[in-house]
Amino acid sequence: MLRFIEKELSRWKTSDHRKPLLIRGARQVGKSYTIAKFGREQFENFVTVDLEKKPRAHLIFAGDLDARKVLGDLEVETGSRIQPGKTLLFLDEIQACPRAITALRYLYEDCPGLHVVAAGSLLELAVTEASFPVGRLQMLEMRPMAFAEFVLALGNEPAADLLRAPPQALSETMHRSLLDLLRTYCLVGGMPESVADYAEHRSLQRCLEILDALKETIRQDFPKYSARANTGCLGTILENTPGLVGQQIMYSRLASCGTGPTVKKAFELLEKARIVTRVRASGAQGLPLGAGASAGRFKAIMVDVGLWQRLCGLRLDQELAQADLLDIHRGAMAEQLVGQELLAARGGELHYWSREARSSQAEVDYLVEIGGDIYGVEVKSGASGRLRSLHLLLAEYPNVRGGLVFSSRPFQKLPEQKLTFLPVYYAGSAVIWPLRGQA
Repeated sequence: MLRFIEKELSRWKTSDHRKPLLIRGARQVGKSYTIAKFGREQFENFVTVDLEKKPRAHLIFAGDLDARKVLGDLEVETGSRIQPGKTLLFLDEIQACPRAITALRYLYEDCPGLHVVAAGSLLELAVTEASFPVGRLQMLEMRPMAFAEFVLALGNEPAADLLRAPPQALSETMHRSLLDLLRTYCLVGGMPESVADYAEHRSLQRCLEILDALKETIRQDFPKYSARANTGCLGTILENTPGLVGQQIMYSRLASCGTGPTVKKAFELLEKARIVTRVRASGAQGLPLGAGASAGRFKAIMVDVGLWQRLCGLRLDQELAQADLLDIHRGAMAEQLVGQELLAARGGELHYWSREARSSQAEVDYLVEIGGDIYGVEVKSGASGRLRSLHLLLAEYPNVRGGLVFSSRPFQKLPEQKLTFLPVYYAGSAVIWPLRGQA
């Protein structure tokens, strides 16, 4: 399956300023598969060491971290030559050996011609145990498959091309077809194992079983956090957070398994593992959005919409019966979907706008920066007249360029209201194309 991150990997390979590349991401998002595909297709030799499966390899990094000694030991361990310019060296699950993270510095300094990629799913926990080579690494974030990647995996290249192009008005037939594909994506999710199975068998039931198994895999990781958080509390937060998507998070609502600090620590661990993503409230006064973000007011989304709906316990028959996916679970599915697509398209952090005045509370689902301008983002099924909070944001903050409204209705511009209505399937592409003159 083609992943769009492969273009980033190709650019890294040929860059004059290349450093060892560290790829972060939750478990099962396709890091190992994609790097192996890249290594076999673009290098004469691909050498991989899984530091979780091969604890004996940890001894290579236990003592002297001289680059030539480390490479020599790795050649003996793998039975393969490691040659700069010809070999891609892949250190998989590097979080299992924190000293290997430190070693990346010396591989860069002493063997700059070598292509080295490392990947892991709990890296934020590992770096506290290692000397992190600041300034000696490049980093990429890998997420579940975006909607356009899902469509491409199903073999529908024309639809994938539409989803990667600037948003535009489509025929009713195209519009309905993309909405149907999006509904399927919300059930299958973007986890590569589920997508690959659906591409082959077209069975939603099989995908639900795969997602349930992935959900249990996440739980099986909890003992790895036991020194840092209560594992029972982690499980409770994993169960409760999906039902709170779209709502401001209060630790007291997440779990009753301990004090506020205990719940906070457990939530932050799930955040570091990339299972949940914090969406912080921002005042929208200017860029960067994070500069005006609140530390205490935030919402959250899950790593993947497919896992989200399994954790929510939604029934497949009820989901398929809904006429509009924006109505599923009181609109939370659509907000999860849009947030996930924004992250896949732009990376970085997510923000939303909230005003908690005593007589006039207001909230806009997301704030995004596009081409140096701030836009408010709402996920709605109604007409523009019902967008009270978005209109309030645009009226109070002249620096907010316009509003993007994702819904099931066709593409439409309302320049007099500074609004652009976009079909929800454009959530990924809308934020990577300049919008001046559109809203």
